[in-house]
Amino acid sequence: MKLWPFAKKSVTTTADLYKALLGRNAVKSGAVVNYKTAFDVSVVYRCASLLAEGLAMVPFKVHQAGKDGSISPAIDHPAYWLLSKKPNDWQTSYEFRHMVGLHLAFCREAFVFVNRSVNGKILELLPYAPNVVTKVKGDEQLSLSYKITLSGGKQIEVPAENMWHIKGASWDGITAIETIKAAREAIGLALATEEHSSRMFSNGARVGGVLSTDKSLSKEQITELRESWEKTQGGSNNAFKTAVLYGGLQWQSAGFNSNDAQLVESRRNQVEEICRFFGILPIMVGFADKTATYASAEAMFTAHVIYTLLPFYRLVEDSADVWLLGMDEIKQGFYTKLNASGLLRGSIKDRAEFYTKMYNIGAMNPNQIRELEEMNPYEGGEKYRVPLNMIDPALDAPNDSTGANAS
Repeated sequence: MKLWPFAKKSVTTTADLYKALLGRNAVKSGAVVNYKTAFDVSVVYRCASLLAEGLAMVPFKVHQAGKDGSISPAIDHPAYWLLSKKPNDWQTSYEFRHMVGLHLAFCREAFVFVNRSVNGKILELLPYAPNVVTKVKGDEQLSLSYKITLSGGKQIEVPAENMWHIKGASWDGITAIETIKAAREAIGLALATEEHSSRMFSNGARVGGVLSTDKSLSKEQITELRESWEKTQGGSNNAFKTAVLYGGLQWQSAGFNSNDAQLVESRRNQVEEICRFFGILPIMVGFADKTATYASAEAMFTAHVIYTLLPFYRLVEDSADVWLLGMDEIKQGFYTKLNASGLLRGSIKDRAEFYTKMYNIGAMNPNQIRELEEMNPYEGGEKYRVPLNMIDPALDAPNDSTGANAS
């Protein structure tokens, strides 16, 4: 593998970039936020899973557009089977894209080593965790190379042509703005409230009340009074029984309610706050407004595809076109496509109405409709048809058989 000769190099280390992700980074709430602790927050886990599963669950293939406007799967292209079926010896396409999706969800960038043969043919795609990849910038050439740190500590330098670097929003065009870093305070507060609630119940932080008296009691009297009270008033069997106080004893309620401390409301607010950072609609993580109807929920599910997944797909598609295909193949009509049409198919009734309209205006033929429904084509089904009562407005109107227009 030929290395690029940089005259002068400056290293952009991932130690600082991923300190919030992988290091011990305590935020204002006192919680330690990294990718491991963030996964303990259910909404973070679900947001990351939604993005990763959304990337992994749809077909990802290489296509070629012909000069006549036709589009066909490029099954002879080496990247076709790597993306759609088996990218390497230990992962399926789903597993590979799910892993890349998790990296993108947390770091907004992902690194895939592109193993090429001597003649440049892509042999396999190997994903690496962002924390083991270091970006090396050549100041004079204004280009990048990468260093991968293996489990044994050995480092391998990789030129840009062998690294598929997917990156989302970036301030400098080199390093992505990490979601886990941007949302660290919101995630930290969620971790803190979770821990507080857990400790409240595990340690019995809820005090039912206090028995008090102005008289001085010995240690033995205090113990006897406590045992007597617990025996007559403690436990579910004694709930709501009438207590008789004597000897100047007074009862003072000291009940603690989580709602009074606004813990429940705080936790609800953190769900929405974390969803904003990940770009996920709250309904997708099981957080729905009680006023939501079936129609509004269905519209939100569609909005998730349009406003969350489609931009995510475009990011990956454009990056794959550039790093896996190259400009020469792009000019030949090759391109990658994550097919999201299945996510927008809707119910059987909605699909039937859509197909009917597209068929009636001649926009789709029967075989195209059957292909979308995974049905075999039939002979003659490639023809486009329109209703007989429709006519080209550029043609003359037919003669009036009644003679009403005769002069």
